[in-house]
Amino acid sequence: MTAVPFARWIRWAVFLLVALIGLVIRLPQLGARPMHTDEAVNAYIVGQLLAGESFTYDPQDRHGPALAALALPLARVEGARAFSDLTESGVRLTSVLAGTITILLFGAAVEMFGFAPCLIAAGLFAIASLPVYYDRYFIHESLFGAATFGLILSACHAWGKNSVGLASLTAACAAIMLACKETAILHFLALAVAVFVFWFWNLRRRSIGWIRPRVVLTAAAAFVFLSVILFTWFGQDWKALAALLHAVPNFAMRAAGEGHQKPIGYYAQLLTNSWSGRMLCALACIGIFQIVRKRDSSTYGFLAYYFLFLAAIYSLIPYKTPWLALNFWLPISLFAALAVESLWRMSKRYLPLRAAIPAFSILAALAVVLIVHDTRQRVFVHAADETNPYAYAHTSEDLLGLPMEISELARRNSIASPRIVVIASDPWPLPWYLRHFAQVGFWQPGQPMGEADFYITSTEAAEQYKDRLHNFRPDFFGVRPGVLILLWLPAPK
Repeated sequence: MTAVPFARWIRWAVFLLVALIGLVIRLPQLGARPMHTDEAVNAYIVGQLLAGESFTYDPQDRHGPALAALALPLARVEGARAFSDLTESGVRLTSVLAGTITILLFGAAVEMFGFAPCLIAAGLFAIASLPVYYDRYFIHESLFGAATFGLILSACHAWGKNSVGLASLTAACAAIMLACKETAILHFLALAVAVFVFWFWNLRRRSIGWIRPRVVLTAAAAFVFLSVILFTWFGQDWKALAALLHAVPNFAMRAAGEGHQKPIGYYAQLLTNSWSGRMLCALACIGIFQIVRKRDSSTYGFLAYYFLFLAAIYSLIPYKTPWLALNFWLPISLFAALAVESLWRMSKRYLPLRAAIPAFSILAALAVVLIVHDTRQRVFVHAADETNPYAYAHTSEDLLGLPMEISELARRNSIASPRIVVIASDPWPLPWYLRHFAQVGFWQPGQPMGEADFYITSTEAAEQYKDRLHNFRPDFFGVRPGVLILLWLPAPK
């Protein structure tokens, strides 16, 4: 075995170990946290696919099919055959695996960013609170982040090698990004601007090789082909292509806020909302300062421009949710890792090695303790608490008692299959928590509905149906902060 393959084997063994650590951290108590509304919607889509229905792209209120395409085979492997068979831990495993793949991809980035920075960045991704928290969410962000990293790595390699295969891989990653979320367009824009600025400041006076037209055309064809395959759900729904054309205007309308407006500094505040967050962001700022000051012509320079443009775009858009901050974690982790490597070199320059090693080890241990403490508090101890900045409009743990109370009362009253009527303009995530009951109907306020053993209404709808509910008594449940529902139980005779 030659030295180079052996070194590569060692490298992948190290990064595989880090990825396994990240996986082990993400798996415990995976089903304990209540399902967020967005998770419940995504799980319902998987349930429809298990029932044999085709994925129908809805640009108005849904995202693309990539998450469902990955979750469906995993659900089948776990033995799920219907929506009622799905579990919290089962569907969230999709995001856990996507996050673990992201950690492993740092091993493929060593030639671009260096072994030590990539190893440190992979470690940060494995244990830091924000990526761990949202890698345990059944939403699109983790898969989107993995595809983004894959796009950057494969595009850089394709540029240097003029490889059709790598260009096709780049196109595949871009298609997966778009099939995850329409916000991929913002990332494509930020990447394009970053490439131009990086070339203008660093490469325009140099003789550089350009990608051959054949490579570009192959990548474009691969992107279109895979996008069509995914959005039409493998040719079953060609109307999705017309719907995709409406995605941009719908996205522009949603960008105005739709109740999710946040100030321009929201993401900066979110990322620095803990001691470990402030420490990592400070290190990242040091890394960015070094890159920009030196006009770094390595891949770090390109990544810095990409990060700055992307952060500006996301900050200027009024619509903000905390899980979107996961998009910043890839560059932040690499910039922080670069700063750590630079500080180590500086300490060796000004301190004897016998003093530099213990001093640096103590500081590193303190940093790890801070990160682990914040991860434990936010991911496991207070996962759904209102004080947790990551738990945005999160489902209350109080709601977990609703299906149990219906089951218990049905058992006491010898009701084998209770009929449940839900009346609410926004019933989510109730379809998830009522999935084990065979007879459940959902109505909008004002619609006529039939007799039922149990009624569930929003507080607004309860007044409209007081005549129907006069023989029932209400029990209140918290859905999410500031939102209550009423479970109407038969009044005792």
